[in-house]
Amino acid sequence: MSSPELEKYVQPDSEFTPKAIIFAYEILQSRGREFSPEEMVRINSLISTQKTSTEIIIHPNHTKAANVMYLSGALAAAGMIWSYEILNSIIAIFVAVTTLAFIFGMGYLISKGTDWVKYLLLILFVLGLIGLPEIALNIKTNPVQSIIYLVQSVLQAYAIILLFKVPKENVE
Repeated sequence: MSSPELEKYVQPDSEFTPKAIIFAYEILQSRGREFSPEEMVRINSLISTQKTSTEIIIHPNHTKAANVMYLSGALAAAGMIWSYEILNSIIAIFVAVTTLAFIFGMGYLISKGTDWVKYLLLILFVLGLIGLPEIALNIKTNPVQSIIYLVQSVLQAYAIILLFKVPKENVE
């Protein structure tokens, strides 16, 4: 860009991002442009703000794990539809909706890179393993529902593995 075009970036009423303003400032400075003390103060405050602001970097495993949790929630909804006869009271409907909201909520938190969710998911997964013998006993009477629960368990285990493979600190 030409110097007059870059001048637009460093104007006080500039609508450009701080990063673009900083780049324009550095280029103009390398071209020999002298800045007034007021301009220096304003641009230096932008530079310090830019350096102190931290962006949350979402690891790809968070995205994969969130998608797996959403799939698990979809399977839970399918399981509830499959066995709609158990939704015969307000309390049962409330529990079903709360469970779905919790699964999708965990998927949302995972997608935002929330780190503590992996521990909560691990604890709930271990507690859920207590019900596996009952699922195995019900496989003859209700095979579809049992298979849905088993697939959900596998998906959630996969999500836990993905989350624990996320490095402690993301490197840019």
